[in-house]
Amino acid sequence: MAYSDFQLEIYLNGLTGALPPYSVDPAKLQEAARSLLEEGPYWYVAGSAGSGETDAANRAAFLRRAIVPRMLRETTERDLSTELFGRTYPAPLALAPIGVQSIVHPHGELATARAAASLGLPTILSTASSHTLEEVAEAGGPRWYQLYWPHDDEVTLSLLERARKNGYDTLVVTLDTFTLAWRPNDLDRAYLPFLRGTGLAIPLSDPVFRSRLERPVEEDLNAAIMTWAPMFNGRAHTWDQLPLLRDNWDGPIVLKGIQHPDDARRAADAGMDGVVVSNHGGRQVDGALGSLDALPGVVAAAGDRLTVLFDSGIRTGADMVKALALGARAVLLGRPYVWGLACGGEDGVRHVVRALLADLDLTLGLAGFRTPAELDPSILEER
Repeated sequence: MAYSDFQLEIYLNGLTGALPPYSVDPAKLQEAARSLLEEGPYWYVAGSAGSGETDAANRAAFLRRAIVPRMLRETTERDLSTELFGRTYPAPLALAPIGVQSIVHPHGELATARAAASLGLPTILSTASSHTLEEVAEAGGPRWYQLYWPHDDEVTLSLLERARKNGYDTLVVTLDTFTLAWRPNDLDRAYLPFLRGTGLAIPLSDPVFRSRLERPVEEDLNAAIMTWAPMFNGRAHTWDQLPLLRDNWDGPIVLKGIQHPDDARRAADAGMDGVVVSNHGGRQVDGALGSLDALPGVVAAAGDRLTVLFDSGIRTGADMVKALALGARAVLLGRPYVWGLACGGEDGVRHVVRALLADLDLTLGLAGFRTPAELDPSILEER
């Protein structure tokens, strides 16, 4: 079954008067989610660092590039399958690590993982999850683990061991969030879910972390939160600490947050397997380079030593085509699937992903290509 068949499914259902349960327009879906959510949770997902300049730069970078379609090519049948780190996935897409998903839907990361598993796509579980590594693993399907790197090596190793035992085969290390940026929307509402105990399921269930507490989490949650805060926040990690991860993780390691070519080179030199070109969706450094603008330089620096993934700003199939053309092997989808989660839990996430992949499938074929591997920078022009 082609991903584009989702379009026909919608039209055929319309013959009986049935409309899609959720919009296929990302902007309208966000509006629908906003109508369902309280202001704190909504802006925690939608908000950006500072003035929002980086978030705007992400979208502007896509708008500056135009696809130049080619005609009279045999593209009736497309194949979106993509190899990443020795494993083949049905499409060049993974669900980005987004924490505290229970603030938009009670099933949170469980629903997201189930939706991804039903489509054979990897979900990347955030350390800031509302549910434990073990609970999310029960959803099955391909799964990667995103590490917010604690400043306690024994806790770090415990998290890695739990991830490994529960079938997470790729480690994604977020580099750009050792402390929170200045986020006006959250500050105006004094809203930080972690200080309320939300998004801490993984560390608070960790046996080594719990051994650091004077009293069990169940008896003194506030003390546990105050132990978590300095352990996971406030201090930067450095390149010379990467051997701890490399020596204790036997699968692929991907560094997320790379924007500069020199950092891609250092990642390769350190024995990393991949990088994610990302500015955290504009949530960390205000005034930063649009992620798509950073992509070509990182791809060139990575050469054949690293698998380059892309994150920040993906909304449509055309966005995916542009990122893949500029050298990304696959992309990470962020906020749009959270809006689907808010609107419909597992079904909402699945709807968003199916719609995006249908859009990608159709855009790829109409532009004159059968596979993502056929895309390269020559198919794009600056507007």
